[in-house]
Amino acid sequence: MSSGSPDHPNGEPIPYVGALLGVVWQWVRDQLYAGVIAAGYDDLNAAHVGLWRYPGLEGLRPSQLADRRGITKQSVNELLGYLEQHGYLLRVPDSVDGRARVIRLTPKGWRLQKTIYAEAASAQLRIEEILGQRRYAQLHSSLELLTEQLAGSLAVP
Repeated sequence: MSSGSPDHPNGEPIPYVGALLGVVWQWVRDQLYAGVIAAGYDDLNAAHVGLWRYPGLEGLRPSQLADRRGITKQSVNELLGYLEQHGYLLRVPDSVDGRARVIRLTPKGWRLQKTIYAEAASAQLRIEEILGQRRYAQLHSSLELLTEQLAGSLAVP
C-alpha cells in the first residue's frame, strides 16, 4: 500500500489506519465501560474508567498520568479527586520527591482494575472471534511491533 490515501472506486478516500484503529479503540472503551457498570460500579463515568489503561495507575504521579492520557493536569486531578473521594485510590507523598504525589490504589481500586482488565480480555476475545486465530495473531504481533518501534517517538517535538 502506498503512503498516500488511495480512493475507493466511487472516489471516496479509504480511511487511514489511524481512523480504523480509532473505531476499534472506541468499541473497546465502550465494552470496558459497559462491563464496569454491569459489575456495579455505577458511580463512575467513562472518563474515570478511561484513566485505566495497561499497565494501570498504581505508582504513577498525576502529571505522568496526564501526559500518558493526553489530557490536562487539572482534568486528571479532578478525576482523581472524585476517585479518591469514592474510595478507589489515594494520592500519597512520593518517597523520592516529597513535593510530588503518587497514586496508590485501595482494595476497591484494585477490584475495579481487575474488572476493567477482565472486560479488556473479553473484548480481545471478541476481536479474536471476529478475525479468527490466524488473523488475530497477525494483528497482535503487528501491533506489538508498531508499539516497540513507535513508543520512543510519542513525544511531541
